Amino acid sequence: MKATVHVTLKNGVLDPQGKATQHALENLGFKGVESVRIGKYIEVELADSDPVQAEGKVKDMCEKLLANTVVENFRVDVKAS
Repeated sequence: MKATVHVTLKNGVLDPQGKATQHALENLGFKGVESVRIGKYIEVELADSDPVQAEGKVKDMCEKLLANTVVENFRVDVKAS
């Protein structure tokens, strides 16, 4: 099984990296960029054959290590590899 995890900052949490990227894009001539938010994309290969069990395992990984659930949201997608 292959799981993909998308981690994003919760609404209202300041994103200094996103703000710096927004300013850099403007300085490069990209006009009209109103906001940039930076997140993480993680791929996890699992030996599990049950997608429900694999998803639960990866969600547990996110809650314990891969995401800071105080300030970040995460979404897990599981597919057979």
